Amino acid sequence: MEFIIVTGLSGAGKSRAVNALEDIGFYCVDNIPPKLIPTFYDLCSQAKEGFQRVAAVTDIRGGTLFDSLSETLALLREEGKKYKILFLDAGDSVLINRFKETRRKHPLAEEYLGSLEQAVQMERQILKTVRECSDYIIDTSFLSPAQLKERISSLFLGDASAALMVHCVSFGFKYGLPPEADLVFDVRCLPNPFYVEELKHQTGLDEPVREYVMQWDQTKGFVSRFLDMIDYMLPLYCDEGKSQLVIAIGCTGGRHRSVALAQLLYNHLLENGKRASVNHRDIHK
Repeated sequence: MEFIIVTGLSGAGKSRAVNALEDIGFYCVDNIPPKLIPTFYDLCSQAKEGFQRVAAVTDIRGGTLFDSLSETLALLREEGKKYKILFLDAGDSVLINRFKETRRKHPLAEEYLGSLEQAVQMERQILKTVRECSDYIIDTSFLSPAQLKERISSLFLGDASAALMVHCVSFGFKYGLPPEADLVFDVRCLPNPFYVEELKHQTGLDEPVREYVMQWDQTKGFVSRFLDMIDYMLPLYCDEGKSQLVIAIGCTGGRHRSVALAQLLYNHLLENGKRASVNHRDIHK
């Protein structure tokens, strides 16, 4: 049985993540108190059919009941019950804006006299330990619902423990680093198509921009060393049991150089039989 514990910050997209998991065949239960998870696990494992893939959501909505999560995770490990943790995260300002837009109440809002900022900061502190031990972390700050669904699907459509999933992300430094990135590469040192008038309003997905970026000796030297390093490192991450790796490639605005190189890396990984996805975070900004 594949058992996923879904948790994370309120407003980070757990409901959408559960919808995506259900779409790919998971049996999902929402807002379960941590102490009931071992019992639920046993019931699912004893069922004859329909429970090969299970996801359970537990979070701060459980109030003081949620305090037992660390104890529950330790118990599952002691009993040899295999599970993975999927943690949904987002930036504080993004979470605050989402609550304002939906006009929903944060679970900790009353405790802090309605202060969303304090509620979010406290929840982040409460979840710090479980975030650090999570198998998958998805930052939804810049993900659309469709992109989140694609990320969930790419993680769990196959056996999640069978292979490393590599997420290639292009971004613009002017909009900030992707918080979920494991490796960050800065390609602002390469010739910039932005200063070529006929290329300025195109993106790294357009052939003229790709040709411009790739024609330079600086780019060719970077690409050769970059792909060699990634090819060397991926087996090492697999040996360590890492389930996902987020490789972020950044340029100034996230529209030209980083897009072309993230797409090149994505295609290279697929050609070599790796599981990979690509997300051009800032391409339309």
